Amino acid sequence: MKVWKRNLLVCWFGMFVTGVGMSQIAPVMPLFIKHLGVQSNALIAQFSGIAFGATYIISAIFSPIWGRAADKYGRKPMLLRASLGMAVVVFSMGFAQNVYELIALRLLQGVITGYSTACTTLIATQTDEEHAGWALGTISTANVAGSLLGPMIGGYIEENFGMQNVFFITGTLLLVAFITTFLFVKESFTRQDKKTLSIKETWSSIPEKSLTVSMFITFFISTLGLYSVEPIITVYINQLSVNVSHVALLAGAAFSASGLANILSAPRLGKLSDKIGAHKVILGALVIAGIIYIPQAFVKSPWQLMALRFLLGLATAGLSPSAYTVIRKITPSALTGRVMGFTISAGYLGIFSGSVLGGQVAAWFGIRNIFFITSFLFLLNAVWVYFKVYRKICFNEKNYSTN
Repeated sequence: MKVWKRNLLVCWFGMFVTGVGMSQIAPVMPLFIKHLGVQSNALIAQFSGIAFGATYIISAIFSPIWGRAADKYGRKPMLLRASLGMAVVVFSMGFAQNVYELIALRLLQGVITGYSTACTTLIATQTDEEHAGWALGTISTANVAGSLLGPMIGGYIEENFGMQNVFFITGTLLLVAFITTFLFVKESFTRQDKKTLSIKETWSSIPEKSLTVSMFITFFISTLGLYSVEPIITVYINQLSVNVSHVALLAGAAFSASGLANILSAPRLGKLSDKIGAHKVILGALVIAGIIYIPQAFVKSPWQLMALRFLLGLATAGLSPSAYTVIRKITPSALTGRVMGFTISAGYLGIFSGSVLGGQVAAWFGIRNIFFITSFLFLLNAVWVYFKVYRKICFNEKNYSTN
């Protein structure tokens, strides 16, 4: 097996497990907080929101920092640091004695994370140009699938093996990711003993600033859209279900349908971006996703919602790998880790913002309006991409072919 394919396989597993590790606590959070001694429903809800969201906010801050370290010291050392650190932290959550220890560990988890940043940078820099889109499309499915399937996995483990085993089993899987990374990931990296650039200096060194910002925005909107439904999906399924049991399971399946579709579609759309151009895939995916959000507000059954969420996942699967591909092409290799770090930070902010937006819109304007607002954001992003990315890249390609 070629080195880049082996790296892709190991990194996919590691990114999937870290994605699960970040999100698996969602369905068991209220139960675990109650187990830790908090009895008030209002406090349980408050602490659950803090414990879940805090990890993503801290991760958004530290992802560029770890991306910078990856550029300086190599991507494999960052993979080993993140996977081992998260294994210890997640495993330790099972021993938390009170809610404050749990929140502290979730904050520490956000600090330690960086596996996704290092993996994406490693694959982007170690894969040949011909297969880059496909490889980045494949690797992008891991984190999305882990994040979307994590709540369902966590709920299943809690129901069948006990609450604390959610943390113990996930921690063990992260340790396996550390071992496989140590043994099988190979990186060709030459450390450059140059002065480390500040954020301002890094930004000034990026040649295509407008394209880079557009990719940040696209990454933010795509994750916001996927997670805007998370806070209310159980309530929405409950409204759609009449005398139907297992509402929580149906809700988990509806949410995870996007993750399954992502796994199936992203490598194919990544390969398509290699052929026709990543900018075309991004524009098409934004328009299609924006349209698919609208009928989700009018569904009459959970199964209709699941089908539309699956179609949504097929469309949005093209966004992350295509954004990675554009960034890879327009970013100097010495800055790839830092720029990828900022991109993934935008994704973490999208997860947090989507969860907050969904909950607030549902509370003030009703659940169905979440789909309309998210659709508007996707279509607005499509207009932005058309004028700031699509036309610019097409113009450059035309000039290049003419010359």
